[in-house]
Order: sequence, then structure tokens, then C-alpha cells
Amino acid sequence: MSIKIGDKVRFLNSVGGGVVTGFKGKDQVLVEDEDGFDVPALIRECVVVGSNDMQVRSDNRPVIQKPVAPQPPVQQPVRQVEKPVEVKVEETPEGERLNVFLAYLPVDPKIMQQTGYEAYFINNSNYFLFFNYMNRVNNSWVSRYHGLVEPNTKIFLEEFEKSALNELERICVQFIAFKKDKPYSLKNTISVELRLDTVKFYKLHCFTENDFFEDDALVYPIIRADVPEKEMLISATDLQEAMLQKKKADTSVSQPKQRARINSPIIEVDLHIDQLLDNTAGLSNADMLAYQLDKFREILDQYANKKGQKIVFIHGKGEGILRSAIEKELKTKYKQHYVQDASFREYGYGATMVTIK
Repeated sequence: MSIKIGDKVRFLNSVGGGVVTGFKGKDQVLVEDEDGFDVPALIRECVVVGSNDMQVRSDNRPVIQKPVAPQPPVQQPVRQVEKPVEVKVEETPEGERLNVFLAYLPVDPKIMQQTGYEAYFINNSNYFLFFNYMNRVNNSWVSRYHGLVEPNTKIFLEEFEKSALNELERICVQFIAFKKDKPYSLKNTISVELRLDTVKFYKLHCFTENDFFEDDALVYPIIRADVPEKEMLISATDLQEAMLQKKKADTSVSQPKQRARINSPIIEVDLHIDQLLDNTAGLSNADMLAYQLDKFREILDQYANKKGQKIVFIHGKGEGILRSAIEKELKTKYKQHYVQDASFREYGYGATMVTIK
């Protein structure tokens, strides 16, 4: 039986119930309990016990008392307290290893340039998971959703607009795995940081067929077969950097990427790609720009606690792509710092000075 607004339901996994007042995402309903509070619940954990003829939020209306003729006392039957129904977990052999994913789906794929998105947490294992889903803001983290997810279940996290994509460039998922009322293999506490490629959210072909939804989705692994995905999320630029570092270590040749001028407190960082990498073969313009921005963020994070430190980032004039990207970073993620053009006499038009605040 489908659930509609106004239906009276009770919960399968806990005592209680109430009247359905609305829906939250695809998998949840809002149930008004006897105290008048809206409680979110999974649709599959609710069962309809009354028709939709009842009033929603009728407790706010005044009650008119009618005179009642005295009646002889009637012995009330003892109320039977319903025990919460325990849902039996159907375990699978492959579910003994943790497989956890994040998934993002467009709300309306027909208007990819304007549509918002839905986020889901997928637990494809035999374990219950206490988890926290968060995003990075400057040097801190903000929790976007935390809770418990059952084995072999996906849970709706949030719906967000396209304007929130910049907040999701750096995300982190932490969780603890356990089983109820039975022995199990101990799993390590997991904490995995991811860098989302937000450009993919604008491209319909990046949302692909998957095992978890009928619709196409962007699916990001958090852990597969008990192995966290840190090693598997290495980008082409990170791989190129690792290869170059190994080559430099083998030849005992080191090229500084930042330098302090003699008798000057100013630190200079040259972001020209030929100063950062010896070889750019196989890298696209987008890969090189991403690498340059990573170095820019790395330096600012390194000196974040040194108030008053002046750092000159040499980016060159060129077509202004790197400069524009740096200006965007400074206006959004690092807006607490003081920013100005570096000395024209020393650097021309191709450098920006940041003073740590």
C-alpha cells in the first residue's frame, strides 16, 4: 500500500507512529507524533494503520466540551505495549567486506545548467555504520549530515543547489562499523577525504549507469573491499608529481619552488608550470591549472598561522586564466587575508601579494 499525506502510520523498528504530513526526498516521510513534532522516517519502515480521513495537525484547534451524562465505571482492558519489530539483516558473503559510496544525482537531468542535486550515502555491506559527512571551509570542517545507516542500505543526505558546488570541492567521510547482537570482525575506524571534480556536475554524460539507482548517477567510492579509496583517487597531476619527485630523489637534484629574498620578509612563489614541473608530457591545460592551484593552496595553508607574513605569487600575465582562478580562490576560500597587486617595478603585472591575517 502506498503512503499518502494524512495516513496514520506506525513504525516497524521502534515504538510509536503518527500522521504523515509530508515527504523528504525519495525514501523518507515526515510523521507528526502525538506531541506535535515532525519526525523523519524511512518509508519502508512505516506501515499504514489508518485511512487518510484524519485531520493533519488538528491538535492546534480548540476542543469544544459537550455535556456528557454520567456513565457507570467501565474497567479498561490492559494495554498491550507493542515491541519494536526487529528487521532481520540479510547478509551476503561479499558484504563481510566494507563497500561504501557517495552518490550524486541531478534533480532534473533535462536542465543540467540550472538543476540542483541529491546526495546519498550507500552502505553496501553487512555492517551498521555510524557516519559523518562533511565539507571543508577554509581550514575547518562543517558537518552536513551524521547518523546511523543500516546494512545494505542507501540513505538520502541532502538536496543542494548548483551554487553550493564550490563548498563541495573538498569533502570527508568518517564512520565506525559494527553489528548488532552477534560477533563480527573488527573494522578500523575510517576517515577518507575526497576532492570532487565539480566540473562533472555540469555534464550529463558524467552521470552514468550504476548498481544502486535506476537513474544515472555520479558515484564516488569511499572504501572498497575494506580498502579506503585514498590510493585509488590519485589524479594524473598527482601521479606526475610523484614520478618527478622520485626522479629528483634518484638524481639528488632538487629545485626549490619558493624562496625568500635576502634581507626581506617576503616569500616568493613562482607558479609558472615550468618552475613546478620538469616535464608536462601527458598533462592537459586543465591538469596543469589544477596542479598550480594545489600549490597555491598548499603555500597558504602552510603559512596560515603566521600573521603578517607576506607572500608574492608569481603567475604571469598570459591569458589571465591562472590569475583569474587565484583571484576566485582569494575571494571565496581565503577572503580573510589582505590581497593586493605585487610591485609593478619588480614583477610587472604578473604577480599578486597576499598578507596573512
